[in-house]
Amino acid sequence: MEHLEFSFDHGSMAPANDFAHAGVVGSGNLEVLLERAELSGRCEAVVDTAIRGYERTWHKVLSDFVTRQGLADVRISINDGGATPAVVCLRLDQAAADLKGAPA
Repeated sequence: MEHLEFSFDHGSMAPANDFAHAGVVGSGNLEVLLERAELSGRCEAVVDTAIRGYERTWHKVLSDFVTRQGLADVRISINDGGATPAVVCLRLDQAAADLKGAPA
C-alpha cells in the first residue's frame, strides 16, 4: 500500500455542495470522495493505492483535474484498487459534477 499527498493552487471555484462520492474500491476501479474544506483556495489530495511507484502519474492526473475543474477549497480522498488514469479521470469528473451541483 502506498500513501500519497498532494496540494494544488489552481482553483477559484468553491463547490456548491458539501461533498460528493463516486466509484467503489475494487480491482481496476477506485473510490473518490470530494469534500468542501477551508484550504485558503487550495485543493489537497490524499491517495491510498495498492500499486506502488506511480506518484508522478498521480500528480499529473490530479493536477490536470484541478486545473480543468477550477475547484478551490476541496479535499480529495482516493482509495485506489489499481484503476487506470482514464478511470481515475472519469471518477474524478463524476464526483466534481456532483460537487458543483450539476443536474443528474
